[in-house]
Amino acid sequence: MKLTPREQESLLIHQAGYLAQKRLARGCRLNHPEAVALIACQIQEFIRNGDTVVQLMNKGQLLLGRKQVMHGVEDMIHDVQIEATFPDGTKLVTVSHPICRENGDLSLALYGSFLPIPDIDIFQKKEENDDRDSKVRRIIPGGAIPKKGVGSIIINEGRKRVALKIASVCDRPIQIGSHYHFIEVNKDLVFDRAKSYGMRLDIPAGNAVRFEPGEIKTVTLVEIGGGKIITGGNNLCNGPVIKKNLPEIMQRVADFGFGNEIQKDSYPTMPYKIPRFSYILNYGPTTGDKVRLGDTMLIIEIEKDFAVYGDECKFGGGKVLREGMGQASFRLSSQVLDTVITNCIIVDAVQGIVKADVGIKDGKICAIGKAGNPDVMEGVTPGMVVGVSTEVIAGEGHILTAGGIDTHIHFICPQLVRDAIASGMTTMIGGGTGPATGTKATTCSPGPHHIRFMIESTDGFPMNFGFTGKGNTTDFGKLSQSLVEQIEAGAIG
Repeated sequence: MKLTPREQESLLIHQAGYLAQKRLARGCRLNHPEAVALIACQIQEFIRNGDTVVQLMNKGQLLLGRKQVMHGVEDMIHDVQIEATFPDGTKLVTVSHPICRENGDLSLALYGSFLPIPDIDIFQKKEENDDRDSKVRRIIPGGAIPKKGVGSIIINEGRKRVALKIASVCDRPIQIGSHYHFIEVNKDLVFDRAKSYGMRLDIPAGNAVRFEPGEIKTVTLVEIGGGKIITGGNNLCNGPVIKKNLPEIMQRVADFGFGNEIQKDSYPTMPYKIPRFSYILNYGPTTGDKVRLGDTMLIIEIEKDFAVYGDECKFGGGKVLREGMGQASFRLSSQVLDTVITNCIIVDAVQGIVKADVGIKDGKICAIGKAGNPDVMEGVTPGMVVGVSTEVIAGEGHILTAGGIDTHIHFICPQLVRDAIASGMTTMIGGGTGPATGTKATTCSPGPHHIRFMIESTDGFPMNFGFTGKGNTTDFGKLSQSLVEQIEAGAIG
């Protein structure tokens, strides 16, 4: 029997799913991995029976109900995706919001397991017991709690605004992102381009406005921030926003056939307000919001947010971190970050509990603050410029904190590293030479030879290592040379 990696993973899903079925059959409410495993396992079985994708999408929502899972699990599982082989080829089945009923169909959930179907009332009693738990447990694990009394957040506050009527004469939809310089947009959009000079859409960062063929709509624009330097787009007005350059720019607009129509009427504008909960979903919690740490009883509060509302960094197709928008132009790799982690929560002994962008340069964290393009964004921290050489890690909804240090390691096998990383360790200190008797008894890598090969053998792992030499030796009246040579070989002690 030869099994492909995908088939081996399917067997693992089946094992986890069958374990979840056994627990469900005895009346145990399932946790997150158990619920996902059971749904995935059963979908695979129904595929084997010949069900279609549409049938499976419906069946996936019938297996479990809110009373069959622990509190909060239904909110943690947004989609379950299963890739499996159908008679006509491999397909991906997506079950959206699989736990959406009060009670699931236990005959479907336990189908094929030959386990007894429990009385549905047993889950009702367990739910009543859970309702007597602390109020903290009623918060979704890892969920955010918006600050009380603050219903919405004003973005791009204090900036000049203008409302323009836009008409699309294109034969296909046109979509404009939040930070795209509006004067540079598609030539088939007709509006007063002179009034849009130095402006962009007044919408949440990373959002977009879509113009359908023949559609006419009024949009609000807001002035760009930072140094107010325009680059990119259709190259109509590269350079600083200076009013005396406008006649030359408008001549280029006419020469290149860009839609333009003077707007005599003025329309009222209002600051854009985004509901606080929507802000949390898009950019993570902000100042005053609280977060439950996993399924623990611990709750943290964001003390400071380095973001400028409306100028957040968002990565993706049509979003913020693009040339001339959130990504600065004309910057060499030495002038920009190597990597930026956007909008993450930082829990740190020195910084406190803050939300910020994190800049990485030459393999080390070089700055914490607001990243982006200082040419068009407000409040960009010095040294945190994003350029074409910058990689992006989306940190929204994630916590960044210091990794753990384990100072007593017997380096018996490389599998230790995998378990350490999964436990949050980033530094391992100890000794050994592999599966040797001395390694099982001590945390020492004796001698330059073993120290060298231990350093070489761990070079490929994403982990910090420190190896200790063997120190049980002495010399009369002076430092033992056998200790010196181990330190010189790379031992940390």
